[in-house]
Amino acid sequence: MKEKKDFNISRRSFLKISAGAAALTGVSLPKTAFARTEEQLSTLIDLSLCNGCADRQKPACVGACKAINKDKIPQVVGNIPEPWPRKTIEDWSKKQDVANRLTPYNFIYVHKAQIEGKTIFVPRRCMHCDNPACATICPFSANSKKKNGAVVIDQDLCFGGAKCKDVCPWEIPQRQSGVGIYLHVLPDFMGNGVMYKCDLCNDRLKEGKLPGCVEACPRQALLIGPRKEIEKIADQRARAMNGYIYGKTENGGTATLYVSPVSFELINKTIDKKPGQPNMKPQIVRRMAATDPLAKAVLAAPALGLAAAGALNWFSRRKELVKKEEKNNG
Repeated sequence: MKEKKDFNISRRSFLKISAGAAALTGVSLPKTAFARTEEQLSTLIDLSLCNGCADRQKPACVGACKAINKDKIPQVVGNIPEPWPRKTIEDWSKKQDVANRLTPYNFIYVHKAQIEGKTIFVPRRCMHCDNPACATICPFSANSKKKNGAVVIDQDLCFGGAKCKDVCPWEIPQRQSGVGIYLHVLPDFMGNGVMYKCDLCNDRLKEGKLPGCVEACPRQALLIGPRKEIEKIADQRARAMNGYIYGKTENGGTATLYVSPVSFELINKTIDKKPGQPNMKPQIVRRMAATDPLAKAVLAAPALGLAAAGALNWFSRRKELVKKEEKNNG
């Protein structure tokens, strides 16, 4: 019988990484650890193992992520329309090498924290929340939570309105202007590009592969697997190091868990509050917990109306252009 690799997250790869991490931490792992894309997955990031790849030009997780997503963003238009009334253009197309913060071309970076004589390296990317406000608020349903736990933005549906970033407590999504569907609808009035962020390498998961950051880490500081198994491992490691867990309750719970030998309050104090550099405030509260249905209904109505009007306008202009071309060729 043919092996169904397209449904597996590579049992062999998961067990190999798990065994390596167990050897480094002394914490035993479950004998069976098998993930399917239909299952809820979680990622574990162990800060006691991450050393920031000090011997490399850039961390392995960052390099792997950049390589995988290097062709993700389409060619940016030459003259990006200036949106009204904000008149804000965010163009990272000439700064694709930036790796010390989140950008549309950089979905993960590693923060270096100096705490009481210790150096802690913290890989930061999308937390893939259990009940993501970013997906709830999107009026075009461009953002969605998949069964495997990944929160994914469909760049073919996103107008770049950045509401997802506004409601994210870590402000993870980043905008690239001059690309996307808004250019064909209402480029001067609607949206301003496309929002980009880590999608947990969802396409790779579908192919039975590990996310790039997990596969590339030379110290197995990142691990992915079935949610219950990952939570069990996180609890074991936290107890073993008398440490702390982040992501279990933050923002209502996330599919990304961190374990650390130092408190996240201390880590958070080392993070400069700058764009593209998310904080690690413990017990951070979900901003839309009581207003999800109302917010989506209120936001969706005018947005969808504008989209429909813009789409009709675009199709009408396209139809006229085709008629002219046919007449000229006839």
